[in-house]
Amino acid sequence: MVPSRLGLFRHFRKLRDPRRVNCCRYPLLEVIAIAICAVVANADDWQGVETFGQDRQDWLKTFLGLPNGIPSHDTFERVFDALDPGAFQECLLSWLRAVSAALGVRHVAIDGKVARGSGRGPLGPLHLVNAWATEQSLHLGQVAVDAESNEITAVPKLLELLALEGALATLDAMHCQKETAWKIREGGGDHVLTVKDNQPHLRAEIEACFVRAFEKDMKGVAGDCYETEETGHGRHEKRTYTVLYEPTGVDAAGEWADLRVIGQCYRERTAAGKTGEEMHYFIGSRRMTARRYGEALRGHWRIENSLHWQLDVTFGEDASREQGRTAAENLAGLRRLALSLLKRHPSKKSVAQKRLSAAYNTAFLEEILAPRDKLQKS
Repeated sequence: MVPSRLGLFRHFRKLRDPRRVNCCRYPLLEVIAIAICAVVANADDWQGVETFGQDRQDWLKTFLGLPNGIPSHDTFERVFDALDPGAFQECLLSWLRAVSAALGVRHVAIDGKVARGSGRGPLGPLHLVNAWATEQSLHLGQVAVDAESNEITAVPKLLELLALEGALATLDAMHCQKETAWKIREGGGDHVLTVKDNQPHLRAEIEACFVRAFEKDMKGVAGDCYETEETGHGRHEKRTYTVLYEPTGVDAAGEWADLRVIGQCYRERTAAGKTGEEMHYFIGSRRMTARRYGEALRGHWRIENSLHWQLDVTFGEDASREQGRTAAENLAGLRRLALSLLKRHPSKKSVAQKRLSAAYNTAFLEEILAPRDKLQKS
């Protein structure tokens, strides 16, 4: 039976209904249930949610009361614009963890994304910072960036939502911030932070440390090295990762939360007969091999390919013109929930094709919404 698999009512029953109860024609949990099913099944906006509800009303009635039928798209938008985003996300993540049995998250990539189509309003485009479990393809949380601020202030708020115990968190150079490093360590996780010119003193110390190590040809220096070489898509790339353990002369004051490793990534890329070189630096709080650091840094960009790209190309997020700031944030939460559910389904179809199948076939939609253990037994 769908309600037992969905588990919706158990995880959302404490969510406060922002409407005046005596004026509500549509129960809040039913509005949310329709929206979740619709976004999984290829609805990209509130009009699409209403259309799904109308076309699948008979199926929805097998587990929802629908005393007054399907709400209009305006009603969906008003309800989601009134819901508290933090409380709503807490319910979404609670339910997602239950249906996904998401255990043992080892690598969390954190990065920001802008929904550019929402930029016509007075507050500008919706800007969210996301946390993504790269190995499980699971969305772990989001925080909206204040209109007059930037991602740097949003990341600490996001970290407070995450269960980081034992996980490795990777962030790009913008988030190479002392507060961020300490927040991750306080949460029981380890950090890998890219270092660029926004931290000139730290970068200079790291560069000097590597110069000294290379002048000694790494003799007597505690460190490790790992190389990769790849050819494809008309280009040839070679990467060399070098890490130094417990480096001297770096972060003498201990301001960077258990800084135990500094690293260097040298990249040589040849395309169309031209060769270019790049050098990147990073710091880490976990003592592990250069190979593991290289894999973590490469794995970080799964948040771009597996989350951000899918949201724009498959869910049309960048083109969304949702103007209600809160409604847009809550709709973004629904998209991320749907993407996580779609990715965990074992079908070899693309995410886009899974959404179409869910729209055409309610049995397949029910599989998407099923807990992982039941899905594996089916």
